[in-house]
Amino acid sequence: MSSLLPADRSRLLIGGKQVEGADGVFATVNPATEEVLGLAADANAADLDAAVDAARTAFDETTWSRDHAFRARCLEQLRTALQSHVEELREITIAEVGAPRMLTGGPQLEGPVADLGYSAGLAETYDWETDLGVAEPMGIKTRRVLRREPIGVVGAITPWNFPHQINFAKLGPALAAGNTVVLKPAPDTPWCAAAVGAIIAEETDIPAGVVNIVTSADHTLGARLTADPRVDMISFTGSTATGRAVMTGAAATLKKAFLELGGKSAFIVLDDADIAAACSVAAFSVCVHAGQGCALSTRLLVPRAAYDRAVQAAAATLGGIRPGDPADPRTICGPLISERQRARVERYLDIARTEGGRIVVGGGRPAQHERGFFIEPTLIADVPNSATVAREEIFGPVLVIIPHDGDEDAVRIANDSPYGLSGSVWGTDPERIRRVTEGVRTGTLSVNGGVWYSADVPFGGYKQSGLGREMGVAGFEEYLETKVIASPA
Repeated sequence: MSSLLPADRSRLLIGGKQVEGADGVFATVNPATEEVLGLAADANAADLDAAVDAARTAFDETTWSRDHAFRARCLEQLRTALQSHVEELREITIAEVGAPRMLTGGPQLEGPVADLGYSAGLAETYDWETDLGVAEPMGIKTRRVLRREPIGVVGAITPWNFPHQINFAKLGPALAAGNTVVLKPAPDTPWCAAAVGAIIAEETDIPAGVVNIVTSADHTLGARLTADPRVDMISFTGSTATGRAVMTGAAATLKKAFLELGGKSAFIVLDDADIAAACSVAAFSVCVHAGQGCALSTRLLVPRAAYDRAVQAAAATLGGIRPGDPADPRTICGPLISERQRARVERYLDIARTEGGRIVVGGGRPAQHERGFFIEPTLIADVPNSATVAREEIFGPVLVIIPHDGDEDAVRIANDSPYGLSGSVWGTDPERIRRVTEGVRTGTLSVNGGVWYSADVPFGGYKQSGLGREMGVAGFEEYLETKVIASPA
C-alpha cells in the first residue's frame, strides 16, 4: 500500500492516467480554520473533453459493459484499497469537508466505502435477462427475452456536503451496471475525489477510461458535461435550482437525468409522544454536520397545546450544542463549508427576523471561534409555514418550530412544501402513526428514531426533491436500459 501524497490530490484522472489540470491549480480551504490546505488540479473544457472521450472509448471498445464478474471483482478491489487508506482519507475528509470525526465512521466515509460491496454483489447476482416466454402476436409464435444493459457514459456531478457518500452512491451502481463515468466533484471538496482517483489508478484493475475524475474551480464544466452528446446520462445531486438547469441542459440531447435535490423535511410530533424527548432529538439532528444535509428534518411540527413546552425543550438542546473543531471526536456541529455558505445562512436569519420570527436561541456566530465558518445552532419560533425560512432550504444548523392542530393538520403542513425528500414521525399509537406515514408525501420517513439509511434502501424524493432513486436495487436500475429481443419459437 502506498501513501496518498499531496501530489495525488492535485491531479485529474483521465484515461487511466493522473494528469495535471490544464488551468493549473486552485486552493482548497479548511472551513474550520480558513487556512489553505493545499492545491487541487484545475481542469478546463479541454480536460473535460478528454475525460468524456476516454469514457466513451472505454464503453464502446472494451468488454467492461459485458463482463459482470470482472466488474464485481474491480469494485471489491476498490473497496479493499479504500479501506487500506481509510485513516488518510479520514483526515482529508475532516480537514476539507469540516466533517465531524464521529461521522467519518459512518456516512461521511466508512459507510459508503463498505457499501461498494453491495454494488459488487449486484453486478454478479442481478437477473440481467428475463425469459418472457412464448406468445403468438399476430399469429407468429415468438419467444421474448427482456435484457437489461448499461446506459453508457454517465456524467456524475456531486456536491460538497457528503462527498464520499454521494460519489460512491453514484460510482458504485453506475460501474456495477457496466457504465463508464466522468465524475465532476464540487470545487469545495476536490481532494476527497482526487484521492479516490489516485487509488483507482494505482491500486485497482479498473480499465483506463472507465472512471475519470475532473476537479475544477470552474462551475460551468458541469453544464458542459450535461450538454455533451457523448454522455448518455447525468446523475446529479445538489440544489433544486441547479437541478432545474441540469434538466434543461440534458433536454437538448434527451439524455436521462437522475436528480437528487433539496428538502425541507418535517419532523412531526404527535400529541401522544414524549414531547420533550422528541423535540430534543429533532434539535440534535439538525446540528449534525452543521445542518448540511438535504435529508435533515428542519421543520419541527408540534401540537399547539404543547408548543411552549416544545420550544423550551428544543431550545435547551440547541443551546447545549457548541460548534467545535471537527477533528475533536466529541464534536457534533462543525463549521459550514465556506464563507459563502455562512453568508447564505445569515441572510436567512435576517429574513426570519424581518418576517416576525423569534430567534429563541443562537442566531449568530459563536464568540469562541474567531476563525472558521461557524454558526450557532438556532431555533426560530413564531413563524407560519408560509414564512421564507419554513419553505426554503437553509442548509445550516437552523430549526423552525411550527404548531399543528392534530394529525391531519400536521400532515397538511408537512405536505405544504415544494419538497418531499424525508421526514420523521414520533408518537405511540401504531394506527395513528400508520395514517400519518401514509399521508406524508416524501421519499423516506423515520418513525420514532428508525434509521432508513442503508446500501439496500432506495433514497430520493417526491415533487421538487428530485427524479429517481439512489442506492438499493432501484438506484442500480437507474443506470440500466431495457431491451427486448424477440425470436421465432
